[in-house]
Amino acid sequence: MSVPKVRVAIIDLYNNEPNQGMRCIKDLIRSCDREFEDVEVTYKVFETRYREEIPRYEDFDIYISSGGPGSPFDGEGKRWEARYFELIERIWSHNQNGPTHGDGRFKHVFFICHSFQMMARFFDFATIQKRRNQSFGILPIVKTDDADRDFLLSPLPETYYVADFRQYEVIEPNYQRLDELGAAILSKEKMRILPELEKALMAVRVSDQFIGTQYHPEADPISMLYHFNQPERKEQVVQEHGEEKYYEMLAHLRDPKNILLTRKLVLPRFLRQTVQSFFPEYATVEE
Repeated sequence: MSVPKVRVAIIDLYNNEPNQGMRCIKDLIRSCDREFEDVEVTYKVFETRYREEIPRYEDFDIYISSGGPGSPFDGEGKRWEARYFELIERIWSHNQNGPTHGDGRFKHVFFICHSFQMMARFFDFATIQKRRNQSFGILPIVKTDDADRDFLLSPLPETYYVADFRQYEVIEPNYQRLDELGAAILSKEKMRILPELEKALMAVRVSDQFIGTQYHPEADPISMLYHFNQPERKEQVVQEHGEEKYYEMLAHLRDPKNILLTRKLVLPRFLRQTVQSFFPEYATVEE
């Protein structure tokens, strides 16, 4: 008898830039696979931005779309972006029409950082613009009331810490469009250096199957410490953000109260609960 499978497509938008995000995503998928003795959770990576690789939407149950460098408008007019948005449209239509063919499963998508900005562009629920100053480091964000009712983010405290690295921001939500979609804002920035600036959206659920975070929920403090302790990375951060910001970030990474909780809860719960929605008979015990 064959083992039931859940197939995950990792959509890599890093454009061949060295990063820790892809490794962390793979690690979390492998951990999910180990939780289910009677279900095999597999993944395949698609270098969408660098090699124009796009998964066939029929072939996967879960899609995790990664972070990436630079502007979320970088792909305008390029083949990879057109194919990426076509994939999102097909998955959205599949879910909206009801998964009445094939194995009858809804398809679930998690958008991270750069992909969150792409998600906002696709659904047109907010303004995407370049920040006055780049956000860089381990930062506090706050949950909304909707997050307390959301199965994914409800276990997090009202203020929680995230790895946040971005030059762009999603602001000025279009509430009429959010209502049309049935979407909910789940988290926002806690503070801005200049108080007159609007706090950016940090997590949005578009539907039961589509959710995105502006931050990196996959971020692992140990690997980030290793990454930013490399001489070339340290030099880059100090040049761009100053020595004080660099050592402040390292101190946050060493504090277990910060991003470790986000790492343990957000993507693992997304994966676990999605697998359980396919195979409720194989439910695992929540941490």
